[in-house]
Amino acid sequence: MKTKKANVIKCVLPILSICFLILSCKKTETIEPKSSIQLSLEDSVRVNYFKGRAYRQNLYSQEFQKYLDSALQVSPSDAHLWQQKAMACFKSKKYEVGMGFLDKAVALDTEYYIDYRAFIKCIFTKQYKASIVDFKKAKQLLGSSYIMDHTYDFYLGLCYLQLNEFEKANRYFRATINSELEEHDESWIHYLDWFYYGISEFELGNYDKAIVYLDKSLVDFPKFSDAQYYKIKCLARIGKIDEAKDLLKIGIENIELGHTIFDSNSQYETYPYQISEKQFKNFVD
Repeated sequence: MKTKKANVIKCVLPILSICFLILSCKKTETIEPKSSIQLSLEDSVRVNYFKGRAYRQNLYSQEFQKYLDSALQVSPSDAHLWQQKAMACFKSKKYEVGMGFLDKAVALDTEYYIDYRAFIKCIFTKQYKASIVDFKKAKQLLGSSYIMDHTYDFYLGLCYLQLNEFEKANRYFRATINSELEEHDESWIHYLDWFYYGISEFELGNYDKAIVYLDKSLVDFPKFSDAQYYKIKCLARIGKIDEAKDLLKIGIENIELGHTIFDSNSQYETYPYQISEKQFKNFVD
């Protein structure tokens, strides 16, 4: 009996872990929204068959797309299917094709997919003005929420940072941090929140403030080479040359080891202000 119980626990625990992961994430790229589409039992079986076949293919293959197309022939108003086609394209850097599919998903289910499209425009396609429009619409529909581990305000801050509107960026990063501090302590704040808040202060010429926030990002990620890079710039600009030189050696070691921005989609896209190894080794203040 003891062995049988242990085997049951071994089987159940992975299932519970997967369920917990799904419930603890805000809108991952593969979780389906509740559908208002009413299909017959036969059509529902056909759609699920084609989806199941698609998910057994390589995400970047034409077979993946073709099986989803077959599902869409049965259920052309299924926004999730359009989003899945789009997601595979974005991860293959086929942005224009992907955006066409994603626009269909948003048209079919705006409330569910508007923030996902805003995220894609910010991180993947670099359409910052368009991303701002979508995020502001998402806030109207859904309030202050999250997508891919960060608040809408975080991404709005990134967009304004990339548009050189540093005061606005600073306000959105501060709002993100303040919203976390209203319910939790600093240990809950994501290291990238501190990093980009520090970047906005750096761009505003507030080098001492920037160092404070970059240091906070380094508390959670001590080998974070990107934060070290901008801290070096700040140190150099306030005259702490020896300290900057010492940190430069450490930072180069960390970038060589790959200690850079790690986030939901950083394996697919370079994030704003992310530094390459070449840039670090050819450091110029």
